[in-house]
This record gives sequence, structure tokens and C-alpha cells, in this order.
Amino acid sequence: MWRTARDSVCLICRSAATPTTTTTTSKKSLLVPGQFPAWILQRTFATRRERPSRMVLSDNVARGPRSRDHEPTKPKNRQEGPFGAMNRRVANVDPRREPPPSSSSPINRDREREGKAKHRDDRDFKALRMQRTLAMIPYGQRQAVKARIEDVDSFDKFDLVPEVKEAVIKDVLKGMTDIKPTAVQRLAIPALLGKPLGGPRRRRELPIASEKRMEEFLLAAETGSGKTLSYLLPCIHYLRVSEANDTDVINYNKRLEQEKERRGGEPVSRWIENFEPHPNVARPRVVVLVPTAELVEQVLAVAKSISHIAKIKVRGLSSTYDPAKVQRSLYAPGGVDMVIATPHLLARIAERDPYILSRVSHLVVDEADSLFDRSFSPETGKVLDRSMPSLQQLILCSATIPRRLDNYLEAHFPNINRIVTPNLHAIPRRVQLGVIDVSKDPYRNNKLLACADAIWSIGKDAASHDGRDPGEIDVKRIMVFVNERDTTQEVADYLVSKGIDAVALHRDTSEQRQSEALAAFTSNEPLTISKADAETKAKEAKSTRHLANTKVIVATDLASRGIDTLAVRHVVLYDVPHTTIDFIHRLGRAGRMGRRGRGIVLVGKDDRRDIVSEVKETMFMGQALI
Repeated sequence: MWRTARDSVCLICRSAATPTTTTTTSKKSLLVPGQFPAWILQRTFATRRERPSRMVLSDNVARGPRSRDHEPTKPKNRQEGPFGAMNRRVANVDPRREPPPSSSSPINRDREREGKAKHRDDRDFKALRMQRTLAMIPYGQRQAVKARIEDVDSFDKFDLVPEVKEAVIKDVLKGMTDIKPTAVQRLAIPALLGKPLGGPRRRRELPIASEKRMEEFLLAAETGSGKTLSYLLPCIHYLRVSEANDTDVINYNKRLEQEKERRGGEPVSRWIENFEPHPNVARPRVVVLVPTAELVEQVLAVAKSISHIAKIKVRGLSSTYDPAKVQRSLYAPGGVDMVIATPHLLARIAERDPYILSRVSHLVVDEADSLFDRSFSPETGKVLDRSMPSLQQLILCSATIPRRLDNYLEAHFPNINRIVTPNLHAIPRRVQLGVIDVSKDPYRNNKLLACADAIWSIGKDAASHDGRDPGEIDVKRIMVFVNERDTTQEVADYLVSKGIDAVALHRDTSEQRQSEALAAFTSNEPLTISKADAETKAKEAKSTRHLANTKVIVATDLASRGIDTLAVRHVVLYDVPHTTIDFIHRLGRAGRMGRRGRGIVLVGKDDRRDIVSEVKETMFMGQALI
């Protein structure tokens, strides 16, 4: 009877009557009084679960979300107030969402079809992604600009001082028969002189406390359109006018003339250092910033050609100059009116002598899309900040307006006066674009062979025609552009092995060697070689074949910005450019100032042919790459 009653009691209650636990001693299980057996704690029986206490946290708090088949329930007894969300297991957001339609429904099929079409459009028109790097210029604005500049056909119509006009005709454009200003010159020169050609009204400016506000201009014109003259002529005009009204300069010139008379014709260079310093010693009034030393020399040559008649003092500063020459240029006893320099060098000089930029009234930032880029913007900003107190005009110049630069101008110079030519972002139609499919025979994906073959074809075609004099042939100057600087030396070495005179040009090349390599390409003088010399060089060459009537520079985009390569007629794009900006700058090395040119693109198996095809079609239509 006792056994029957004991069996009717559940196991938990029976164990509670004699509390024990298990320990392991010599591999035997013993029951220790005072604890439950371990197997009871494993909940192997279907016992009723008691409701947890209010002071005990639920064991489900740290668990992940339930399966999607089970929707979390809405919490009961929701409390409002600042403490209503404490220790809550379910968020206050209804997680229920509309289930996606089945794949067989018409709505889902249409969505899938639209998504595939959009993906196909993005893939097939990747060139549009390249074009989005450029700011949009409406074609209505381009046509309006064309109408405004039709009547300006001579430099005499500009309100420039007579010395500047004379310098343009006699020195700068010497030897040219039909001297007419370009589109950017017709627009920019009157605007910088304060007399624009009736363009669209500028944005409404907020009233300011100062009497005179700094003027801001953006000159955006295609490559090879004469932007350098468009800002140099107004700046030199200002120098002449301000010097005539500067009492310090007038008094200095009077004392200088008296000293000359007193010395009885003795050369000024012998005693000028012991004379009183000029008011403009190390205090230029015009500063032109350019990205490279080659551009310093190029702009300096144009400015000096004007200075001979206009009687101004122009100095250039670049890393190719030794410190003594830089010292003499800035601190010359006769003073300095205009300085053309790179931002890095001028910013370092201004840190040592902050007053160098204290009298700058006109600051020109040439190739603004590069100088406001990451590599140049810190130094350009330093020069701009130090010049700001005395600045009257800020002039930015560029052949392209990337969206990044457009956004920067909107943020920092919202009232800038934009001067845009009708053909901005358009590669001239006089530049023809040819395509070589490297994946086909005889190249078989060998771009090096295709590049050498293209250059040999250009050289042999030139050799079949006589030059200006009988018995001479023209030397063709060709530029080859690559995307990576590591590729420049590889391509140059291969071309040399094939009998082609090639030089690699990249950022690691010294400034002096860059200048020497570009000297022949920036010269306007024609290069010729006699046929006898060409045959002699071919015999003396180590290679069995030698192309004597070509000169080649293999470069990255370092040589595609602003370099005035009038003598270059052929450009080879070894790599397909990444953006339309690079297309414009690279192909802009040929066909400058109205001359014809030709570009050749090497398209390999990994290159996007649709990009090249769209650019070629856009060039043929004469449209802008936007």
C-alpha cells in the first residue's frame, strides 16, 4: 500500500522529499543530500511553466528576431511616458510589410523587365557616366554667345592702352596675316576691363559694407583658344593705368631720371643696386598661378613679348630656377610688376616673407580644374588667402568645368561671373579621330606593336612627301598618352627598340628633363631633316630599322594640361581615357589655334568600345561632351 502511494506521487515531489545530488568519485555516481539530481534540471517532462516575476528579465531579450513565418506580436499593456520603452522586447514600429509580388504576377514581370532594361542602359551607355563629370552648358546659352561676339573682329575694338595693342600686333602675333581675336578673347577682354558685351545679367548680389567688392571671373574655353592672351592683356592694361596714377611710382621715376642726369650717362646696371629700392620690390601687383614649370615658361614668354613695348617687369618662378635666380627675380632693385609661378613655390616663399602678396590686385589661377584639385588646392588656397585683402580681381581659367569644380565655385564663389565660349567641352571637328582594334590581326592584343606600327605609318607617309625645301622631309612630332606613369617608360623603351626617337615623361621625371623634352614640341618653328641625313642615321642605328623623321613623347596627363603644342599634329591614345575630361585635354594637344590634327585610339579587348564610339560620334556631330 505504501509502495502504491509512493508511485502515485510525481518524480519531482518524490525527489524533493529526499534531496540529493550527484558527484563523481572513482567513476561512481553518488547522491549528496541537499541538491536535486542533474537529470531533473533538464526539463524532460511536460510540467507547467510558472509565470516569471516582474523583477526578472526575460531570457528572450538577447535573442535574435523570430523566423519570418512567425510575426512578432504586439506588446500588451503598452505604457506611455518617458519610461515606457524600458525593458521592452518588441519595438514600437510595426514590422509588417507588404509581401513582394509573386514572380508570376504581371506587376513583378514588368518590374523585372524595367530593372533589366535599366541595367542594360547603364552598361551600354557607360560613356554617359563619363560625361557626367562635366558641368552642363545649355545650347541656348551657346547660341546666344555666338550672336554677341559676331561683330568683334579686331583688337582695335577693345578699350586697351595703345602700348598693349601695339605689342599684340608687332610682337605676340607677329607674322600672322589675318589677326582676329578668338571667341574667349572677344568675351573675356571687355568683361575684365569692365565693359562686357551685353551678356546675361549677373546674379543679384547682397549689399556689402565696403565701397568696392572683389570681382570674380571664370574663363572657360576649349583648348588652344587663346585663354592666355585673354587674361594677360587686361592685366597688363591695368598695370599701365595704375602706374600712371601711382604717386609713389611717379616720384621714384623722377628721382631715377635725376640720378641718371647726375651720373652723366653711366649704365644704370652699375649703380641701381645702391639707389633707393623701387616701390614694387618683392611686391608684385599681378600674380599668375600655373600647375607646372613648363607652363611657367610658356606664359612667361607671352608676357615678356608684350612687356617689351608695354614697359612692365615680368618674372617667372619655378622649381627649375636655382635659389639665387629666384632671389634676383623677386628682389631686383627695379621692382617687379607681374609674377608667374607655381602654387607650391610661391606659397613657400610667402611663408617666409608674408608681405610679398600684400599688393596683389589681380590673381589669375590658370588651369583651375587642376589647381583646385586635391594635390594643388592647399597651396593655391594659401596664396589666395594672403592675397585676399588687396585683391580686386580673381580670374579662374580652365578648358573644362568638372562637376567637382562647379560645386566648389557654387559654395565659395556664388557670385562669380562665368564667361563660357560656345565650343566649350567640344573637341574641334578639325581633329579627326581614328580607332585601331588591337584585338584583331596582326596585333593580337599587343598594344605596343600597334602603337609602333601607327607611328611608323605616320613617319613613312611624311617621308614620301618633300618638305618646304627640295631634298628635305618634315619631322613629325607625336604625343602618346597613357593612363599610368609606370607604363610611360615601358612604351618609350619599346618604341626606341623599334627605331623610334621616343622619350618618357611623367611626374618622376626631373623638371629640367621635362623642359628639354617639351622644348621641341612647344616650338612653332618647323623641323626638317635632309633625306641624306635620314639615311645616314638609319645605317648608324643599332636596329635594322630606324625612323629618323619622328619625335615622340610618351606622357601621362602631366603633358596634356595647357601646354601649347602648336607643332603637334598627331596624338596617340595608348590607353582609353577614364573620363571625357581626359579625352578633351589629350586630343586638345592637336589641332590648336584652328589647325588640323588627328587622334588615334588603341582599343584592346578589355576597353569599352561603346565609350570610344560615342565620343567619336559626338566629335563628328560637333557636339559638346557633357
